[in-house]
Amino acid sequence: MKSMNSWVRAVATAALVTNALSISALGFAADSAGSTSSKSEAPAAAATAGPADVARGKAISYTCLGCHGVSGYRNAYPNYSVPKLVGQHPDYIVSALHAYRAGERSHPTMHAQSETLSDQDIVDIAAFFAGTPVASKGGSSAQVPAAAGVCVACHGPDGVGSSPVLPTLSGQHQDYLARALHEYKYGGRKNPVMGTFATQLSDEQIELLATYYSRGQPTLDTVERPYTRFGTRPER
Repeated sequence: MKSMNSWVRAVATAALVTNALSISALGFAADSAGSTSSKSEAPAAAATAGPADVARGKAISYTCLGCHGVSGYRNAYPNYSVPKLVGQHPDYIVSALHAYRAGERSHPTMHAQSETLSDQDIVDIAAFFAGTPVASKGGSSAQVPAAAGVCVACHGPDGVGSSPVLPTLSGQHQDYLARALHEYKYGGRKNPVMGTFATQLSDEQIELLATYYSRGQPTLDTVERPYTRFGTRPER
């Protein structure tokens, strides 16, 4: 376990960096600092799209619903739960999709899917899946793990992102949160801020953090995929 002084220094660093960075994916991608790197331009690219069209997002998202529209669906290999998106910040989903498209997240299927999407497609799909973002309740009654001290500055006391580009963690699948942190720790997700923090975490601390946030309230949810003759649940 890191000493209290190291966590305090990390929190201070997070506060400074957050002023210069726009945060992406379960983490963060530099943008407002004025970076000229092609891998840090997702928000700028998203800004070229028009207003979100939820109806259009729904119409073009059928492939996405094959995984994100099935409650409890799991990624085949490695095996972990596909993230819940309902209630998530749409701006965060936009940033995540741009990160997959740019290859900043190492998921072949998501990379292939996002490569087929225009900036407008991404904005519309994000608005459809997010629905209405969950509102912060200001805290959790559960005991906060010591390692969560650095998370609160960006993800809030109850795991709800304090900015539209910051992901909400509250109520997300435990194994998905753990997987994301491991990817930041070992380079599967490339982000300077999350990478710095994740490398300081032991595997035990990652599990504690993932469990804590997954049990939080409010909770995220899953879009229900429309029923077809290939579905497993009868139409209501």
